[in-house]
Amino acid sequence: MKLVRWPVEEEARSLCKDEGIPCLLVVEAGVEPPVCSDPREDWVRPPISRPDLDARVEALFNRVYGSRVPRLDSVGTLYFDDQLVTISSAQIKLMELFVERFGEVVSRDELTERLNESSPAPSRNSLDLHIMRLRRRLGDVNLAIRTAWGQGYMLEAPEA
Repeated sequence: MKLVRWPVEEEARSLCKDEGIPCLLVVEAGVEPPVCSDPREDWVRPPISRPDLDARVEALFNRVYGSRVPRLDSVGTLYFDDQLVTISSAQIKLMELFVERFGEVVSRDELTERLNESSPAPSRNSLDLHIMRLRRRLGDVNLAIRTAWGQGYMLEAPEA
């Protein structure tokens, strides 16, 4: 999910459309809102209260993903689309963050911080190794971890 200022960030809107990323346009005062024919797109005009913004984001998210949101239980079982897979105890903290932010980019720094909670002083390569292993496991439940170059990683359903 990406917030894009309209019309200032028109290129970002096009990029979201091209990549299939849900987009909430923040329309500047005095500007005509664009026609949003794509179900992965909606718009708001500031000022907007935080509860209203959260509701609009949730509605857009539900429209895009429907009930297709992964769920991770306390013992490391990941549920998605009537399928399940177990996640190793070393990777549960990473997967919790991916599930919390499903469809959004999670930075390498945030993931490394989570990894630090479960193992003392992990190397730079340890995050890459955990991501590789998670990618293998997630194929069984039709989920994927996509690399957002220079930003981090995103958990998504490939056909979403």
